[in-house]
Amino acid sequence: MGIITQDMRRIVDSAKLAFVATVCEDGSPNLSPKGSLLVYDDDHLVFMNMASPTTVANLRRDPRLEVNVIDFLLRRGFRFKGTAELRSEGDPVYAWSRQWVMDTHGPAYPCHEAVLIRVERALPVDSPAYAFGHWSEADLRRAWADTYGVAHD
Repeated sequence: MGIITQDMRRIVDSAKLAFVATVCEDGSPNLSPKGSLLVYDDDHLVFMNMASPTTVANLRRDPRLEVNVIDFLLRRGFRFKGTAELRSEGDPVYAWSRQWVMDTHGPAYPCHEAVLIRVERALPVDSPAYAFGHWSEADLRRAWADTYGVAHD
């Protein structure tokens, strides 16, 4: 059994945006939004480099990264820490990720390389509303869906 649970998969699938932190050459952080984060298997996440030259340059030099993904209606998510490998055309990870981009966004989006992330640690990120026991997941979903005018169950 891998690190990535069904709940983590659900959050990654429902969140439409993730944030990837890498380390710049001068040691400062680089934070970059990603709209293509997917669960690849029980131990790996993947995103497609469509317009991320700084992120990729940082990963070529230092493969360590952290990914934060939050379902904004549920007000919870996960922090995934790990290391990245760049995968190019001809690699099955690249082909799988590129197909998702094609199916989701169409052929106009560039697919430079896939970034395969070996998840080494995953930690929950929860709203204080959960910690203080005032709200359930369903309550938060309803409240934030109403606030943003989003349909909910």
